[in-house]
Amino acid sequence: MKDTGLRGKVVIVTGAAAGLGRATARLFAREGCRIAAWDVKDSDGDGLLAELAAAGGEPVFRKTNVCDAIDVEAAVADIVARWGRIDVLINNAGILRDAQLVKWKDGQPVSVMSEEDFDAVINVNLKGVYLCARAVVPHMIRNGSGVILNASSVAGLHGNFGQTNYSATKAGVISFAHTWARELGRYKIRVNAIAPGFMATEMVRQMPPKVLDAMIAHTPLGRIGEPDDVAEAYVWLASDAASFITGAVLSVDGGLVLGT
Repeated sequence: MKDTGLRGKVVIVTGAAAGLGRATARLFAREGCRIAAWDVKDSDGDGLLAELAAAGGEPVFRKTNVCDAIDVEAAVADIVARWGRIDVLINNAGILRDAQLVKWKDGQPVSVMSEEDFDAVINVNLKGVYLCARAVVPHMIRNGSGVILNASSVAGLHGNFGQTNYSATKAGVISFAHTWARELGRYKIRVNAIAPGFMATEMVRQMPPKVLDAMIAHTPLGRIGEPDDVAEAYVWLASDAASFITGAVLSVDGGLVLGT
């Protein structure tokens, strides 16, 4: 098997405590990486550390709010002080606050998407990505290399019913990837995005069977994606095998096209 070139690399994974982030941190740990696992929740920090160490990585966990510039800068400083460099940033942290822009019934609006829900999703999913990249990029420039991978979504490519805020942020991080690929390529920093479809995370597994069946019916490969499907894509894009890929969006969706 070809060496991925990832052993010993310093990898930040935001939103690492659960779901796609946890699977991603675990797969990078299996590659022998040094993992900086960040999450705003720290209830299972010790369990996550044990899991990543058992997978073969050298992990640290830090409770980190990606919406807080001071907290992000401090978390980055901690990593640089510990390991001297940052090689890969996985901008995975994200939230949902779904609602229709305007829900209409019997000739009148019955609800709208609130400003609070709109702002919360923008702050985590879009501003958080910007703050993390802004803090990390100077260290990558000094090192003369780096990889930034943004978590988008099929909703960022096609939109999705009831997800005005979420879809906008996931389209935004694709634009981040395109823009940063242009700006940072001269420093040998690659920037790409991944657009997952419906994945078997804790949240999705709790949906009613009827909804899950509808998701599968819209997916040509006939199944819900697994977190490791996305994690494998992140590992590949971060590896030497993808050394000439930047500014790209990789769909990991089983062929899904929303609305069909």
